[in-house]
Amino acid sequence: MSTTSPTSESPEVRSADTDTAAADGKTAALFEPFRLNGVTLDNRVVYPPMTRQASPDGIPGPDVADYYARRAANGVGLVITEGTLIGHSSVSGPAGIPRFHGEQPLAGWAHVVDEVHRAGGRIVPQLWHPGIYRDTGYEPEPPARQVGPSGLDLHGEQVGEPATDTDITEAVEAHVRAAVDAQRLGFDGVELHGAHGFLIDQFLWPATNRRTDGYGGGPAARARFGAEVVAAVRQATGPHFPIIFRFSQWKVTDYTARVVETPGELDRLLAPLTEAGVDAYHVSTRRFWLPGFEGSDLSLAAWTKQLTGKPVIAVGSVGLADSDFQEAFEGRATEAAGVTRVVEALDRGDFDLVAAGRVLLSDPEWAAKVRDNRTAELRPFDPESLKSLV
Repeated sequence: MSTTSPTSESPEVRSADTDTAAADGKTAALFEPFRLNGVTLDNRVVYPPMTRQASPDGIPGPDVADYYARRAANGVGLVITEGTLIGHSSVSGPAGIPRFHGEQPLAGWAHVVDEVHRAGGRIVPQLWHPGIYRDTGYEPEPPARQVGPSGLDLHGEQVGEPATDTDITEAVEAHVRAAVDAQRLGFDGVELHGAHGFLIDQFLWPATNRRTDGYGGGPAARARFGAEVVAAVRQATGPHFPIIFRFSQWKVTDYTARVVETPGELDRLLAPLTEAGVDAYHVSTRRFWLPGFEGSDLSLAAWTKQLTGKPVIAVGSVGLADSDFQEAFEGRATEAAGVTRVVEALDRGDFDLVAAGRVLLSDPEWAAKVRDNRTAELRPFDPESLKSLV
């Protein structure tokens, strides 16, 4: 989504003892510290990747630093940046999407890290390779060679050739270079984008992965490329640098898509990723509370935690009404708070952290208001606020 850039001053540093200062018994669980590999988070509230297209020429400016730091200063324990394009010959994206390669973009990200840390928060970049996914307005223009597991786009159309072994190796190396740069710049970890139909997910999803070699077939084989990315990033960054892996069933072109159909298939899909070194899973769903599979009340996040034993970030309509995903995004949801269900699931152990996207997008103080029991000040997501994001 395209927005105008904020110009207000950077936020003040958050006091170290304010996280639980006013949290009552109903919300205190959200504001307990959490250890993620070598990093301690002040609380369980996460700001997930929310595309803004506010980085001209792919370079995040001071306004981007202010934007993320403001949410850290207002009670968000972990900021995950919008998707950032890694440096690979087949990568391009819409105008304004930030890059995570090149001298100027990386200098911009260094300033973002400094400002978020100064505000008392933690931050990781989401490393993104779109794979065979193109839309209008991409910069630069789509390269002649688009990399995907079987040369299929998200509609199942043949638009290229299957990725070669060299293509796969180069894509892995591009993720590693970005992760090493993130560590060098002082980020607190990385998130690998394995969701929504982009490159890693194109390997995970049988609709786009029709390979007959070791990268295709059953769930474990389809996870091989993602596991190779994880393992290579782990080797390059060391044992204590947090690696988050985001995955989903749904795709940007199909809300009903499914990567796996049963808990057993999910187990076989995630096992290679866990073994490769994933520290936490970011489970992207349209509604975090809905059952992941027929015959069980467990959500996809809860199944992921149960099967892998790893920390899990849940996301999906947090703070919004039980409405359709698109209705909520368009501002037709009416529930302002919506945190009771979150805390209940957290108390049950369904997940460990919760990501609130749209409500924090339109209200940077949402976490602080929940923490400080200022529920009367909570407001519904308002898409009009996107015209002047702060």
